[in-house]
Amino acid sequence: MSRNLDMLITALAPMIWGSTYIVTTELLPAGHPLTVALLRALPAGLLLLALTRTLPSGIWWLRVAVLGALNFSIFWYLLFVSAYRLPGGVAATVGAIQPLIVVVLQRFLLGGKLRPASVGIGVAGLAGVALLVIGPKAALDPVGIAAGLAGACSMAAGSVMTRKWRPPVSTLTFTAWQLTAGGLLLAPVALLSEPMLTTLSLANVVGFLWLSLIGAALTYILWFRGLSRLQPSTVAPLGFLSPLTAVVLGWSILGQSMTPLQILGAAIVLGSVWANQRLGS
Repeated sequence: MSRNLDMLITALAPMIWGSTYIVTTELLPAGHPLTVALLRALPAGLLLLALTRTLPSGIWWLRVAVLGALNFSIFWYLLFVSAYRLPGGVAATVGAIQPLIVVVLQRFLLGGKLRPASVGIGVAGLAGVALLVIGPKAALDPVGIAAGLAGACSMAAGSVMTRKWRPPVSTLTFTAWQLTAGGLLLAPVALLSEPMLTTLSLANVVGFLWLSLIGAALTYILWFRGLSRLQPSTVAPLGFLSPLTAVVLGWSILGQSMTPLQILGAAIVLGSVWANQRLGS
């Protein structure tokens, strides 16, 4: 299969992740960030685990626990902390630093070269996301900023280590292991720190099904598949498509306006993704 097709398939994951904001705000109950993260990860992981009927063995128990924590438990927890303490635009921009972190981690963990062009593309993409989502009244809460940066580091480390630890199983099985591990690590924290959801509306159920089956199970199969075939520094900038999709959905579904600066930001984001693809071709 060609590299361009691999890129296109992998890009579907962050584009679908861009729907998370609108699904969360329009369909899910408020005030339960850890519970939402738990219900996004664990049901999807258990479903995939039931389909694959394969458990880790040996050192892979520890590796799956580490990857599940980096890619899901820690990342999603810090993501929600950042989202609750910062305006959505600022939180998205802080998280968009992830591709730059991946470039650096890949140099030290995988032995790749630190190419100035990759850094420049990452900076350009970050600037484009900032134009897309930061408003004139953006607030900078220190705890929120720290959580966003730490979350970006967690996901970046998870992406690089996923490439370094290539599992002896299919992408479907590997995704099942990580989602299940991430959900199990989230469970005690969510159960102890948040009130239980006692009633769910039809809209809530639809939202949870979308986030779990599509936004977690399907997308992470595509994402981990991409990491198994492409370098992390090639895959990571595709994450810029997530805030771009979120802005487009807000404009098309919720009737939110797009300013000339946002349109410029969208063009820069798409340009950075295209440049990154050309750099690795």
